[in-house]
Amino acid sequence: MDCYLGIDIGSVSSNLVLVDNDYNLVQKIYLRTQGNPVKAIREGFSIIADSTKRKNIFIKGVGTTGSGRYLAAVLIGADVIKNEITAHAVAAAHLYPDVKTIIEIGGQDSKIIILRNGIVNDFAMNTVCAAGTGSFLDQQAARLSMNIQDFGEMAALSNQAVRIAGRCGVFAESDMIHKQQMGYPMEDIVMGLCEALVRNYLNNVGKGKRIEDPVVFQGGVAANAGLRRAFAKVLNMPINIPEHYDVMGAIGAAILAVEYMQRSRTPSLFKGNSFILEGDFKTSSHECSGCPNICEVVCIKRDREVLAFWGDRCKKWESSLSEKQGSGLKVV
Repeated sequence: MDCYLGIDIGSVSSNLVLVDNDYNLVQKIYLRTQGNPVKAIREGFSIIADSTKRKNIFIKGVGTTGSGRYLAAVLIGADVIKNEITAHAVAAAHLYPDVKTIIEIGGQDSKIIILRNGIVNDFAMNTVCAAGTGSFLDQQAARLSMNIQDFGEMAALSNQAVRIAGRCGVFAESDMIHKQQMGYPMEDIVMGLCEALVRNYLNNVGKGKRIEDPVVFQGGVAANAGLRRAFAKVLNMPINIPEHYDVMGAIGAAILAVEYMQRSRTPSLFKGNSFILEGDFKTSSHECSGCPNICEVVCIKRDREVLAFWGDRCKKWESSLSEKQGSGLKVV
């Protein structure tokens, strides 16, 4: 079987998927990045490699996305490198061809993507405040001695949500503590937090955006039943949750890889199992003082061999490597 690998490396999770020529999902892997994307990529790929051997699968193309897309491209050998907006839009539009609004909330950021006629028309991201993201919800669940998987289920039990100040994560936490001290039921407090986070999202990320139905909610936070219910209530419209909501970025990257490889009909830049699973990979960075930009240049090495540079605006460091050494950083 010919398959295509999609990789989405984020600050909280690292996701890998395999899709076939018809975009059907063959395998998905969801891992916590835990501050070490190189380890997460190699760990996830080792599972993929084992599966390809057992099932006689051939990887014919690779697409990467997420904040660690360039790192993944160097390690794996990517044919397509795309930002998260494009990857999530492609995946959602594939499953819901008439989608007009995509709500994507991940571990440390949130996005809104507006599509018209299947094309991205507008988007916005919130990368400053973590209120409403997965990491904030994890933190609150831990403070309440509750498993994050039970957080959304408890919110769904609420009959009357408590009003929580949700404009800031710090204020939301303080208000939750105050409401607990006043004796409000826990399920009403948790549901109140979910509604506060939805208001925060719409007032910040969604500010000035025309949210139209159909709406697709994806990203790891889409697992939270309380937030799903809160979005449906505040927007007063149905919310569609994809089956594989947690790996939609990786699915989008894989779909882009399928389309590119079928269109280009060129050999894939995929480096093979032995290159990825063997050797010692290290990442470092330094400031380039060659001009007033003072770019932070990232370098990745395999053993002592420099594989790639990126981050320099003028491409001075990136172009210093041969095309062979820099393979995997071709953005299409």
